[in-house]
Amino acid sequence: MTLFKIFRGDEWAALRAAKTSAGAPVDIADGYVHLSTPGQAPETAARHFAGEDGLMLLGIEADRLGDALKWEPSRGGDLFPHLYRDLRLSDVAWAQPLPLLAGIHQFPVGAV
Repeated sequence: MTLFKIFRGDEWAALRAAKTSAGAPVDIADGYVHLSTPGQAPETAARHFAGEDGLMLLGIEADRLGDALKWEPSRGGDLFPHLYRDLRLSDVAWAQPLPLLAGIHQFPVGAV
């Protein structure tokens, strides 16, 4: 299963430079890297990145994460994927811009 991580441009640049990241400020504060399933990603973008442009969408294969991936209840009791270790650049299968068009983030066709 492909999971998603949304990063701001500077967070993506930091991951590429260091090859590892503890995540965005919210991830660091919570002690794990927040990920989303394809079905959760649009709401994550709308709630936590409303109106933000210059975002990157990272595709991460769940089977690459091993035991560090935990599924835990969050919004409305849904199970969300949380990564209990730094995100590694080698975890990222692909990355692409997540453009904002008329206030809505445009996910790749077929991704969500």
